[in-house]
Amino acid sequence: MNLRPARRDDVDINVTSLIDVVLLLLIFFMVSTTFTREAQLQVDLPKATAEPGEAPKKVLEITININGDFFIDDKQVVNAKPETLRRAIVQSIGDQRDLPVVLRADARTPYQAVVTAMDVTGQLGLTQLSLATTEPSASGTSGRPAGDSKP
Repeated sequence: MNLRPARRDDVDINVTSLIDVVLLLLIFFMVSTTFTREAQLQVDLPKATAEPGEAPKKVLEITININGDFFIDDKQVVNAKPETLRRAIVQSIGDQRDLPVVLRADARTPYQAVVTAMDVTGQLGLTQLSLATTEPSASGTSGRPAGDSKP
């Protein structure tokens, strides 16, 4: 009869594979990380000696009010269809395709109206497009073009 307790072997946790995975992750993050070098340069810019350039003589101004109505140079377009807008722009600019375009829209103007105006000007070859927005007035005048502050 064997009365001695059974001998227990010490249980070891094998962490070799865990260390391998951690090292692989560390190498991956080190290789995939980009380090940015932020340099602060002191630059003394030269002063301008020339007169400021002249503003363009003619600018095509397209205004869109809250309802999505188009105004070309403060003249209302009959309806909001792209074909009508195209005809009104061509009538206003003639064959001048290098005119700068200023697109003014009320803050509550539907996006579709702005996209339509941008699309039509792009199709006509007018590439100098500037966007200007104005905040809606407190009185909520919806029948006037954006930026028109007449009482």
